Amino acid sequence: MTSRPTDSPRRAAYEILRRVEDGAFADVVLDTVLDRSRLELRDKRLVTELVYGILRLMGRLDFALVQFCDRPLQRLQAEVLWLLRLGAYQLLELDRIPSHAAVNSTVELARELEQGASVGFINGVLRSLDRGHKEIPWPPPEKIKAYLQHVCSQPVWLTKEIMRQLPNVESRALGESLAGPPPLTLRVNSLKTQREEFLAALSAAGHQALPCTYAPEGVTIEKRGEEPLPGNAEGWYQVQDEASILMGHLLDGHPGHRILDACAAPGGKTTHLAALTGNQADIVALDKYSRRVELIEEGARRLGCTAITAREWDLTTSPGFLEAQSFDRILLDAPCSGLGVLRRNPEGRWNKSPVNLRELAVLQKQILDSVAPLLKPDGKLLYSVCTFSHIETDAIIETFLEEYPEFELENLEKQVLPAWSDLITDKGTLRSYPHCHGGMDAFFAARLRRRN
Repeated sequence: MTSRPTDSPRRAAYEILRRVEDGAFADVVLDTVLDRSRLELRDKRLVTELVYGILRLMGRLDFALVQFCDRPLQRLQAEVLWLLRLGAYQLLELDRIPSHAAVNSTVELARELEQGASVGFINGVLRSLDRGHKEIPWPPPEKIKAYLQHVCSQPVWLTKEIMRQLPNVESRALGESLAGPPPLTLRVNSLKTQREEFLAALSAAGHQALPCTYAPEGVTIEKRGEEPLPGNAEGWYQVQDEASILMGHLLDGHPGHRILDACAAPGGKTTHLAALTGNQADIVALDKYSRRVELIEEGARRLGCTAITAREWDLTTSPGFLEAQSFDRILLDAPCSGLGVLRRNPEGRWNKSPVNLRELAVLQKQILDSVAPLLKPDGKLLYSVCTFSHIETDAIIETFLEEYPEFELENLEKQVLPAWSDLITDKGTLRSYPHCHGGMDAFFAARLRRRN
């Protein structure tokens, strides 16, 4: 009897990858498939490893496969190419899976998928890869461009963007970081518990965790135990990267403030602002889509955030229901290319291009134009994005300041803790990178003040 896709980890991974190729988001499809599956926990972790690993390292896998394939990869059927990638990832990246098991399981999956004419081809390529993988002519680290593309699995356009931003050694280090898995970081919800108490609860449940370097509420899970993380239903924590946690602190909100979170979903930063102000600030959270507004509200209830009002609104048009100069603080975590979170959303490196970055920069400026009039005199607006491209970061701020002389850029070096000084640029903005800031995501932030 043929197994269902959700009964076999490799079949499940294959089906998810095909859906991502058709435009689906990997994390959404993965969660849906695993929720409906009958797989054991170990097999669910294998599915997750295969999906994210293959999407992160697709460029590396394809470079390896080219060495043993007698025809161009682009001429292969999509089904065959994904099966080859599935087998190659297990052979090259998963030491715990014996090579014969990696090859045989892929060949059996090809038969199950009725790829009869290609079974022998798949078997031959993978067995050749297994025999000859030590002879693959990987580009050496000193050949930065080729190394980034074929070893670190960055497409050509992204390789160029990385090399524009950072010198050679730094480019290589960032590329290596983006090719690896991200850390699992949690923000301890100070409305419900404190970091030391939560660390103790994690340890008691069999998990290994450490406090984050920069974020005072941050916890990094180094090794998960078999038990669920404690306190999920109770709202003790929110899954949130350390760089993202810093944004709430940079906004400098206080009890009594009226705060706008302009692009709020799924709500991690919104609920952090509520915690930082002890539920004593009036927080308005906007998002373009109704389902994402529901996510904000669900998260607020779970975490005990009582001062958040969430509403659907597309900020490419001015929110007429909000009064001009009525907010003390505005957080604009703008829609962006997500280059800084490619470890978490690895399909982004393959489905984006410089054209998308230019389109996003236009959108970011539109939203800034919509929210800027809402800020009070002497109020502060934090612009943040999880990317490092120039067009979405410094260029946006420079253009905005030229058009809005009533705003000035604050130097964050004078505003942050001394331990954060290595995150602050010469311009006074914040830039974080995974290769030099404790593994946190790559973020950019600039704080603007409206003059009196």
